[in-house]
Amino acid sequence: MPSTLLAIAAHPGDAFFTMGAAVAQQIASGGHGAFLSLSLGERGHKTIPPKEYGKMQRAASEKAAKILGAETVFLAFPDAEVPQNDEAGFAVCDVIRKFKPAIVLTHWSGSWHKDHQNCHAIVRDAVFYAGLAAISRQEPAHTVGKVFYAENWEDIANFQPDTYLDISGVYERWLEACEAFPMWRGETGFRYNDYYRSLAVMRGCVSGFQNAVALMSDPEERSERVLSL
Repeated sequence: MPSTLLAIAAHPGDAFFTMGAAVAQQIASGGHGAFLSLSLGERGHKTIPPKEYGKMQRAASEKAAKILGAETVFLAFPDAEVPQNDEAGFAVCDVIRKFKPAIVLTHWSGSWHKDHQNCHAIVRDAVFYAGLAAISRQEPAHTVGKVFYAENWEDIANFQPDTYLDISGVYERWLEACEAFPMWRGETGFRYNDYYRSLAVMRGCVSGFQNAVALMSDPEERSERVLSL
């Protein structure tokens, strides 16, 4: 049975720029993909008012998800104020239980961005909550098989990739999806398009693929327990 990959990010741009190619590859391989943004990233533009920019971000996410054949979900936490608390943890838990992903992809903790740090902690709590049958929610318990962390220029401290995913077959489609976002084209100051396109080429070079993304698995999941070699 095809499995589902759920990408969970603090903001829509993070979801599609750093996790979108992996979701696209999952779908191309016969699986399912979904994006969860904890906020709309509505305060990310220097001149467009937050309310208007939030609507633009939502519309861009929905367009990008359609291009990839994925689903997209939004929580209502304000940009730059994503809280690390049980409310957030259970809200994400509910989404995990709804989509029942085999794989969750999210932010690494080594970030200077407060929302990204909190998202990392929220997801860890949510994965724990989702798997506990003793916690009663609308949906039944679901255990996530694997958690990966995406390579993000804002979350790079102590990021140590151990998994390289071939995205060559979905590279152009992923770029098309990212083009839905004004910030992808550098309108907010950072050249996201040049950075992430080049990063996919570089990671392809070191992994032997045409294009690739580098992922980091949870250090606790890397342990091998053997009786002998």
